[in-house]
Amino acid sequence: MPASPTTASPVARALLDAARDLSDALAPLRFSPPVAHVYDPLQYAWAPYEAYVRRYGATPKRIVMLGMNPGPFGMMQTGVPFGEIAAVRDWMGIEAPVGQPPDMHPKRPIQGFACPRSEVSGRRLWGWAAARWGSAPAFFADAFVLNYCPLVWLEASGRNRTPVQLPASELQAVHAACDRHLARALVALAPQWAIGVGGFAERRLSAVLESDLVDGTFARGVRIAQILHPSPASPAANRGWSEAVDARLATLGLAPPTR
Repeated sequence: MPASPTTASPVARALLDAARDLSDALAPLRFSPPVAHVYDPLQYAWAPYEAYVRRYGATPKRIVMLGMNPGPFGMMQTGVPFGEIAAVRDWMGIEAPVGQPPDMHPKRPIQGFACPRSEVSGRRLWGWAAARWGSAPAFFADAFVLNYCPLVWLEASGRNRTPVQLPASELQAVHAACDRHLARALVALAPQWAIGVGGFAERRLSAVLESDLVDGTFARGVRIAQILHPSPASPAANRGWSEAVDARLATLGLAPPTR
């Protein structure tokens, strides 16, 4: 991945440096069957990820939202967390070249912004943000979205595996790298709230903020919460994800602005 010009803001530069270090730390890791292919969008889709951080991660945020790892038609294609193609291209105004992983699964090709499929989780999350905040600059003035881990694990069948499905010894090495990245990202963004999109993300936020990876005074200033994950695999999300998130944020005093 190319070095970023020094014109990035200090916050964006810190995020990009942390992401590069994360990708480098994950690259030597090896995973046992049934994992057959591993993709890292921070390698082959660095250009759109860098554009995302430069444009929308340039300043501290009130809220940081944390997902788990890429979906097959979201960040896996665009490099942007929950990166549903239409949302990234049309709402965020980001479109950049995307390469290919070195060992690509024939059933999970990387087509970048030409991918014809839509990522349901990303469509829900970014559609909600657009409906509540309006423009992308308005949302990102208030909040930023990260993924805990950039890796995609694919079985020989093409089926995704999530981090929690890895053997404990392999997951420990992933946690070590991703926790360091998350700590650096939180310090750079200095949020008042860190919100896990799903239980896994909330647990990693808690683990990092309770660890020695961040200063204790800083950690005590960050409040942690969880919202429902927008995955179509979740019956609760399918019954009205946006409404559930609105209700949860209202209980936290974080109701989106009225438009």
